[in-house]
Order: sequence, then C-alpha cells, then structure tokens
Amino acid sequence: QVKLVESGGGLVQPGGSLRLSCTVSGLTLDYYAVGWFRQAPGKEREGVSCSSSSDGRTYYAESVKGRFTISRDNAKNTVYLQMNNLKPEDTAVYYCVTDSFLHCADGDVISGPSRSYEYDYWGQGTQVTVSS
Repeated sequence: QVKLVESGGGLVQPGGSLRLSCTVSGLTLDYYAVGWFRQAPGKEREGVSCSSSSDGRTYYAESVKGRFTISRDNAKNTVYLQMNNLKPEDTAVYYCVTDSFLHCADGDVISGPSRSYEYDYWGQGTQVTVSS
C-alpha cells in the first residue's frame, strides 16, 4: 500500500521560511517523479514544484522561482520543499503527489497523460498560512 505523509506546514510571517516534507512508503522513490501542488480557497490547484527521477532536474512555477527549492533523499524515501521569503499569496494547502505516469514538465510543472488525469497517490495535505 502506497502512502504519502506530509509535514512541516504552519503559520509564518511574510518573509519567513518553512520546509515541507513528504515521506513515501510502499514504493521506491528512486523511480518516481514527485510533485507538490497547492490549493488556496476559491482558487484552482497549482503545480508548484516537481522533482524528476530520470535526470535529477527540478521544475518550479514562475510564482515561486527563486524562493522555493525541491529536493529529495531517496535513501529516506522523502521529498522536501524548502520555502523561503514566503508571501501571503503562498497561503494554501500543499499536497505531494506521485504515480508512475506523473512527470515533470516546463510550463505545467507537473504533468500526466492528459489534462484530466487524476494522479494515484496523494498526501493528506499540509496547511501553510503566511500572515502577519
């Protein structure tokens, strides 16, 4: 059984930092791309960042480039999202996601076989609130 468990969310002031973790069990992370989505109330889901397994490349939405860094520790089966210089507009629930069809892509950041494709494995979500 595949399980993704996120941690690290919380309340932070603008300009602050948080590090999210996504620990995966039930599959070997070496062979999977892993992405982070976020969803704010009343807004569409946004692909924030993605870590490719095949070539080690990382991908970011324009809105977070230069502020967020995705990394992975395959030995720990864990993916991290370091978020610096946080802004109120970063407030959202953040989800990590993976499956065998997920891949990283320029533009969309996280991509599947089709636009309507629903990924198999999701974390439970972790709330990030940026507010003074």
